[in-house]
Amino acid sequence: MISISSNLNLMIKAAEKASKSLIRDFGEVEKLQVSKKGPYDFVTKTDKNVERILIEELSKSKKNYSFITEETGKINNKDKENFWIIDPIDGTTNFLHGIPHFAICIAHINNKEILSGLIFDPIKDEMFFAEKDKGAYLNNQRLRVSKKNSLEECLFSSNHEGVKFSNLNMRYSGCAALDLAYVASGRLDGFFHNKINLWDVATGTLLVREAGGNVNDINKFDINNIDIKASNSSINDQMLKHLEEF
Repeated sequence: MISISSNLNLMIKAAEKASKSLIRDFGEVEKLQVSKKGPYDFVTKTDKNVERILIEELSKSKKNYSFITEETGKINNKDKENFWIIDPIDGTTNFLHGIPHFAICIAHINNKEILSGLIFDPIKDEMFFAEKDKGAYLNNQRLRVSKKNSLEECLFSSNHEGVKFSNLNMRYSGCAALDLAYVASGRLDGFFHNKINLWDVATGTLLVREAGGNVNDINKFDINNIDIKASNSSINDQMLKHLEEF
């Protein structure tokens, strides 16, 4: 049995609780596709509801921790060194269109260092989690990045700009958090994205590192304007050189 910290245990319980309303609402989204009002307002309510549940659950035993969230922004509490980083739905556009590829993201940061985090895909029931120096896991199975060392054999993901300008074998899934989780699990070999938010990538950077991969230092960027490059360690130099040429 894997030994996890009380903080990670708290995050897992919070994500599992919040996911129940997310799954229920996802079932409703498909019905809303045919209505005139459309699902936009509904998804905003879902986002805020999931965030509210996460904040409530995380605050139960860590009352003083501060928050950085996608919906609310920064919430300063007594403890300003420990932050919960929350994205209630990463992959909102997928959710909006009834595409089952989105995730709940939570990370714990202490003095700008990511100590633990999770990315929970509630539809596929895949819980990716990691703690600093303790490895990365998917549903209790240890994760390792891929060992591919030829760019031609690799599969990469990015946003639409990255897909458009690169001649690598590319995917654009619309969910950065799961892209990073997939790099950590060896499903993808690399991921790069410019001008992305901290809550989209905080846990993913830890997952990739703990699974033996490479990620650039995201601390030198503003939290709303991060350029991220992550991959397995065998192709990292090749990928960075390739990206410089584009």
